[in-house]
Amino acid sequence: MNNYDAIIIGAGACGLMCAVQAGMLGKKTLVLERNEKPGAKILISGGGRCNYTNLYTSTDNFVSENPKFLNAVFAQWTVDDTVAFFENFGNIEGQEKTLGQLFPVSNKAKDIVATFTQLMYDTGQDIWLNTLVKELKQEGTGYVLTLERNGRIEYITAPKVVFASGGLPVAKLGASDFALRTARGLGLEVVPTAPGLVPLTITGKEADWYASLSGNSVYARVYNDKISFEENILFTHWGLSGPAILQISSYWRAGESFTIDLLPKFKLRELIAAERNAGGKRTVGQLLQGYFTKKMVEALARFLPIDVKIASLSKADANLVVDTIHQFKVKPAGDKGYDKAEVMRGGVSTAELNPKTLESKKYPGLYFGGEAVDITGWLGGYNFQWAWAAGYAIAQDI
Repeated sequence: MNNYDAIIIGAGACGLMCAVQAGMLGKKTLVLERNEKPGAKILISGGGRCNYTNLYTSTDNFVSENPKFLNAVFAQWTVDDTVAFFENFGNIEGQEKTLGQLFPVSNKAKDIVATFTQLMYDTGQDIWLNTLVKELKQEGTGYVLTLERNGRIEYITAPKVVFASGGLPVAKLGASDFALRTARGLGLEVVPTAPGLVPLTITGKEADWYASLSGNSVYARVYNDKISFEENILFTHWGLSGPAILQISSYWRAGESFTIDLLPKFKLRELIAAERNAGGKRTVGQLLQGYFTKKMVEALARFLPIDVKIASLSKADANLVVDTIHQFKVKPAGDKGYDKAEVMRGGVSTAELNPKTLESKKYPGLYFGGEAVDITGWLGGYNFQWAWAAGYAIAQDI
């Protein structure tokens, strides 16, 4: 027999926060992690710098069948709580980058993980690394887990189990559908999953045009009928990436198109009019070179009369130039899949969970948090804020 109050599957952001918060309340937990070290995804986030929250977090920054589900959790654990937690327990001060993104001043994700490993030690929590959880079964008023550890199959029981095992992105870090398979096996609803915050691919006759611009970054507004994002886009040899593309990908479905305003800070029609008033001696291409790289202007020659002088530009061609730059249509063929995705869309339906505790409504003592749930944040620290808040909320109930 063991004396664990709960077993937590996954030593990621949600699982680690859950363990230390439970420990602070005098509980004893065991964290099971299939990797050889905790916080594997934390360590690579933000290029190893870890954008650990966003100062402007609200339910509007999440994709879910029911984003308002987050209200009860975020009421318990706020962005201020996250900032204070890392300042007090990790001596980590945050520095704001763009759009409310908060990084450690040290720019080291390992400082975030070190905060948790120290607190795990201080509060007497246990962690088993290189441990694969293979099955969960309900037994009496608790649960029994089948583990593969040290080359052997073992069994362990606990009155409460927390699924903080993440989702499908980045298989090399141990990504797994274990939480989803278990939920389905228990008869819980799982919202269909797909890669989120993921680069998009272009194939067919347009592919060579995008590839010719590989490496070029453009500040743009990317939008569809659901949402709009204004950040950089990056052309690649297989399509499009960059912050604005990753953001729109969570609101995109196969077969759909979206629009890019390649010059969101200016009104090209007004620039053309001003050029006409100045004599219109410059060509369309020369005008555009004031706002784009030479390579970009050359590529746009495929669609635009860039060698025509502004003074000679017909109304129809002027409209073509304006519409192409401000309303550039894109219809991706697909995405780069889970290995290139930052997160997973979909997951265990929020309808199955208590919004305050994240406990299963059908299975007492069984909790789901983090990426396994149908809660997907935007790029920029939102997913970490959800993970910390979920871990805290679950710990309060444990």
